[in-house]
Amino acid sequence: MTAGDDQSGEDRSIEVGVGPWPGDRPAGDHWDPELLEQGDRRNVVDRYRYWTREAVVADLDSRRHGFHVAIENWQHDFNIGTVVRNANAFLAAEVHIVGRRRWNRRGAMVTDRYQHVRHHPTIEEFAAWAAAEDLAVIGIDNLPGSLPMESATLPRRCVLLFGQEGPGLSDPARAACTDLFSIAQYGSTRSINAGVASGIAMHAWIRAHAGPPPAQN
Repeated sequence: MTAGDDQSGEDRSIEVGVGPWPGDRPAGDHWDPELLEQGDRRNVVDRYRYWTREAVVADLDSRRHGFHVAIENWQHDFNIGTVVRNANAFLAAEVHIVGRRRWNRRGAMVTDRYQHVRHHPTIEEFAAWAAAEDLAVIGIDNLPGSLPMESATLPRRCVLLFGQEGPGLSDPARAACTDLFSIAQYGSTRSINAGVASGIAMHAWIRAHAGPPPAQN
């Protein structure tokens, strides 16, 4: 989070976004009358300025990617918000919270309004869902026997599963994984946090399977 950012996703020190729509109001159901009247200061790319939230989600749904993201939540991990924000940036199909339903939304910077989030009470229920959807469960953790992500290609249809800060993937989560991949590290720390790891892993999927992003204007 940069200086001035708050939980609404806005920077209070520098006004962002656009003011009221100049001139005659445009026609179309995707426009939000209130935003056209008052301006749009949301944390969205320019192509979605003045759109309703429902219209933004519908447009994203028309081109979501084939990967999902899951993270264990047994101790209210503060990284979950960042994982959701990354999932929105890379247009994951869904984010799956495994364990406790409640999670800290601050790091999401309100991107959870545009990202589908599903809850699974247990790893077993999550694994059963993934199997029914024919999705490979790919664990991301620096564990003995993990394959280096740098020399692998992630499956097109998969769920990237992350553990909690500190302990990493739980034993049941490891057992549910089709494959385990690690992210190369060169310093003294034992691990990077799940928020950072999720961004690296999602971008690895994007590099393998996604085309260029749409124009923002």
